[in-house]
Amino acid sequence: MILLKAGYLDEQFIQLEELQDEANPSFVQEIVTLFYTDSARLVQNIEQALNGRPIDFSKLDDYMHQFKGSCSSIGAKKVTNECSVFREYCNAENAEGCIRTFQQIKQEYATLRRKLEAYFQILRQAAGA
Repeated sequence: MILLKAGYLDEQFIQLEELQDEANPSFVQEIVTLFYTDSARLVQNIEQALNGRPIDFSKLDDYMHQFKGSCSSIGAKKVTNECSVFREYCNAENAEGCIRTFQQIKQEYATLRRKLEAYFQILRQAAGA
């Protein structure tokens, strides 16, 4: 799978795919849809915490820890790696590093979403053929 080779996803995504069967043919797509629904709230919480003054780095780190766990659960490797960088800046109380890294996280998050949507569309077309 090209998303795995390009580093967007890791083995966790493959494990999710292995759980999918005829009884639940859209299992992975449903999991990913739930991820994007739930994670949107976390992204919003992180943005609000970054815009607060003074920045509560502890709260920010808690939100990012939750977001990183969600990303890891679907195998979102690039996003998860950026979350680790963000948490390092958070622990150092480096607001500028957090803001810069969060922009990168949002970019990787959106890119992965587009790529997964295209992947699922191809799977649906193949299933219908």
